[in-house]
Amino acid sequence: MNRVFLAFRCFFNILFQGRLSDPAVTALGLTRRSGASSTASAKAPPPAAPAAKTSDGALQILGILQRDSRLIDFLMEDITAYSDEQVGAAVRELHNQCRDSMARYVTLQPVIDSVEGTFTQAPSKDPNLVKFIGNVPATPPPGGILRHKGWRAVKIDLPAVGAKQDASVLAPAEIEVE
Repeated sequence: MNRVFLAFRCFFNILFQGRLSDPAVTALGLTRRSGASSTASAKAPPPAAPAAKTSDGALQILGILQRDSRLIDFLMEDITAYSDEQVGAAVRELHNQCRDSMARYVTLQPVIDSVEGTFTQAPSKDPNLVKFIGNVPATPPPGGILRHKGWRAVKIDLPAVGAKQDASVLAPAEIEVE
């Protein structure tokens, strides 16, 4: 019967005081950690906000594209059973919705603003800006035929993510209640 009484005493100590009383600690054969005082209850610091990971922005963009155009649903669907006309019609609408979403949150501009298929001087030999393709000598030439302008993000304006929002959930499951 003493154990039942001790259990109730511990329960109510924790419920009303947030910690075990000294007699309850002694009865349980426990010791307090150093620095803990029986007279002063030290409050724990509030939990730190979860640190943002580098992948959170990418996941947020995917979530936006899913929300606005159902891009992930389209990509994950097996479209082999559909005709080219059906896929083309779906892609046209999807393209417009994705383009609008990207324009709303990310401002893009070409790395080289020139006409594709014409000779262009490379603005830099930095492989982050220019990728030489084809029969490239050991020392890259000053220019060549522009095959792709490239893209760079000049401005990113993503909405703030809630503190309790899990960035890995791109779209919550939807359950209809009838």
